Formats: sequence, structure tokens, C-alpha cells
Amino acid sequence: MKTIGLIGGMSWESTLTYYRLINEGIKSRRGGLHSARLVLYSVNFHDIERHQLSGNWEAAGQMLADAGCALEAAGARFLVLCTNTMHKVSTAIEEATTIPLLHIADATAKAIHAAGISRVGLLGTRFTMEQPFYRNRLSFPHAAEVIVPNEVDRDSVHRIIYEELCLGRILDSSREEMRRIIADVVDQGAEGVVLGCTEISLLVGADDASVPLFDTTAIHAQAAVETALAHP
Repeated sequence: MKTIGLIGGMSWESTLTYYRLINEGIKSRRGGLHSARLVLYSVNFHDIERHQLSGNWEAAGQMLADAGCALEAAGARFLVLCTNTMHKVSTAIEEATTIPLLHIADATAKAIHAAGISRVGLLGTRFTMEQPFYRNRLSFPHAAEVIVPNEVDRDSVHRIIYEELCLGRILDSSREEMRRIIADVVDQGAEGVVLGCTEISLLVGADDASVPLFDTTAIHAQAAVETALAHP
């Protein structure tokens, strides 16, 4: 079993889910008392969020690259960045380390393709919904069309993520709002919806939509399990 290197803390609420899902996946595949071999570097999300707000992505990338180097030195065989938004700086991590980075958008794109879906809605932070680093990767190489909510709804999703979910606040009113936004992108033609923030699945699940939801946290964690158990 390969040792997994988790770059977490963005937020730690969803990093908990990664840890649980990865260990459940290893136990399911191996049975008995088996659990994952992993090392975790949990950053201070306050510092990352400050860099996001100021647009200093280079500094944020350097922080995560340093985390990746520390995990490699600790024996990790590959890296899992436990966030969607910060894959904006994935290249900085890849250039600083010699071990593979398991990209969350690549794993999600494979799941979309396997489901036979060609048009997906995308919910996440404003950075993820509006900037090309994630949308382009999500559609490549299968040419999936990506639909995002309107500007007002993008603001709403972004606010719910940062002001509630990242702080562990799960509100019924926000669940209803998210359900409405999901329904709206479905009305625009989405055949499935990507929960493109690792916290969104803390709020909504399969029962909250009329189309398949692609839980990027679960997809990424499962890909980590498969990579850890793959040979060589």
C-alpha cells in the first residue's frame, strides 16, 4: 500500500471527510483492521483565505508547495490536495515535488464521462466557478459542457461556503437555497451537477437534486484509495 500525502485544512471540516472516506475505502477493499497509510499536512486556512482575497496566488501556491515537499519528505508516494479551489496553484506543487499530484478535476471528469453525461452544472467558490483553471480541466479531454449559476447565485454559493460550511454551520435555509440553485442549473440543461467545493457535500446530497450529483470529495477520496492500492 502506498503512503498518501494529504494537504488539508481548507477547510478542516472537509478534511475530516477525506480522512474518513479514505480509511473506509481501504477497509472495504482490504477488510479486517486495515486502514490507510497516510500523512497529513493541515495548513492554517486563515492564511490561505487572506491570499485568496488579495489575489496573491503565488504566495498561496508557495505555502502549499512547501506542504507538498514536507509530505514527500515524510514518505508520501503521491499527493492529494483536499480542496477544489486551491487546485488553481496545483502547478506550483507539482513543480516543487517529485511525486504525483492526484488532481481532483481529473478524477471528477472521469466520473462524469463514466456516467455518460455531457453537460454538467458546477457549484463552488467564485474562483472555481468563474476562472478557467478548473472549468477547462473538468471538460478535458471529454469536451463536457460546464454550466454555472448566474452571478447572484454564484455570490450566494460562495457566501454559504465561506461564512457557513467552512465554519461548521449547516443551516436548513441554506440547504433550501442550494436546492433551488441546483434546480436552476438543471433547468439550463445540466444533466448532472458537480459539487465543486469539498464542503458542499456537508450540506446537500443525492436526495436534494433531480439529477446525479458528483461529490468531488468522495470521488477524490476514492481515487486516492485506488491509487494507494494500485501496483506497483
